[in-house]
Amino acid sequence: MPDSRGRTGLDRAGRDLTRNPDVVVRDVEVTSDGWHVLRRTTFEHRRRDGTWQVQQRETYDRGDGATVLLYDRERATVLLTRQFRFPAYVNDHPDGMLLETAAGLLDADDPESAVRREAAEELGVEVGEIAPVFALYTSPGSVTERLHCYAAPYGAADRTGAGGGLVEEGEDIEVVELPFAQALRMVADGRIVDAKTVLLLQWAALHGPFAVGAAPAPGR
Repeated sequence: MPDSRGRTGLDRAGRDLTRNPDVVVRDVEVTSDGWHVLRRTTFEHRRRDGTWQVQQRETYDRGDGATVLLYDRERATVLLTRQFRFPAYVNDHPDGMLLETAAGLLDADDPESAVRREAAEELGVEVGEIAPVFALYTSPGSVTERLHCYAAPYGAADRTGAGGGLVEEGEDIEVVELPFAQALRMVADGRIVDAKTVLLLQWAALHGPFAVGAAPAPGR
């Protein structure tokens, strides 16, 4: 039967997996089918000593996502968002207002198209040259999401809109431009605590546009 959003087959996810001979899926239950899907999966796992063990795991399926670190090497700045995140707020963040790279779910788009869409909506930037950095499982113990991470240069001419996100999706996003050195200090002192943003900033310092000896950005 279709769920509230018209989706069917939600209990089929994972049943046909055979890539790992040490894992056999026995049952999949949908425990919540709100905007995203929570499943409880029962499977048998062959341990390293050869014995089989029955286990259950809950997985939260919200789809895959994409994010982009926008940087200006000439002025040594990065462009981030600031927005309220209730899950962080309810888990001890002082005010729930997190500094982050622009990001969003893929929905029906490929990762690059999705990240261009999010940069336009959240930051008001029309992204030109863009480079993939890595793709990460954000919380592999419980969340299925794989996050595709990109980096791209920006300049004044690329800031073609106001940003701020979509009101109809409940977004109220502040565009924040920071000196790259300050952003790194904010990671060190705990003012930037979003994982994808921390990883991309550290990549930029070690291997990316702000690394010692880094090549000039395309078109800059």
